Amino acid sequence: MDLQAIRREYVKGGLYKEDLTDDPLDLFSRWLQDAIDSGIPDANAMTVATVGKDGQPSQRIVLLKSFDAKGFTFFTNYESRKSREIACNAKVSLHFPWHSMERQVEVSGVAERISITESQQYFSSRPRESQLAAWASAQSRRLESKEMLLKQWQTIGKKYATGDIPLPEFWGGYRVRPLQIEFWQGGEHRLHDRFEFTLQAGEQWKVDRLAP
Repeated sequence: MDLQAIRREYVKGGLYKEDLTDDPLDLFSRWLQDAIDSGIPDANAMTVATVGKDGQPSQRIVLLKSFDAKGFTFFTNYESRKSREIACNAKVSLHFPWHSMERQVEVSGVAERISITESQQYFSSRPRESQLAAWASAQSRRLESKEMLLKQWQTIGKKYATGDIPLPEFWGGYRVRPLQIEFWQGGEHRLHDRFEFTLQAGEQWKVDRLAP
């Protein structure tokens, strides 16, 4: 396995100042739509990085479910590792890796729980099997076997065989309010284009080009 020999040139274009928007969320929306249109699987997948009490970072991939001027929203178990770490330190980082387009976006911000009403609205839109899974899985806890998980899922399915499945009190959404957003476009000879938007007083964004 010769990892040092794995390399390629990034030749799919550049990112220039005239391509930028006053609000980085407008540019993010454009890039996300490009990723969806290009057929990238799970184009809305993002890495969520959190930090534990001991200072050890941890990461996992979740799906972005909405975004607007208030932030980026994802859903999870409120008793999961990520949630426990957010409770200790609400500063998180998001990362969107669109490798086939030679693009990346990193978001640094603060996570906060969304309202129960918002969580209920999304939970009700999920497939019934996914709703049952939210009840069945004690996310991030040690699990004796996959069979135990399936048994719990089947038990929950019998409990809620008819009617609406209620929103678990331990499940819901987080919204990450962005404070900094970086756009990365691959460039030839490793001379990549990087632009960093930083939120200033008055909700204005300051933009800087960064060295690759």
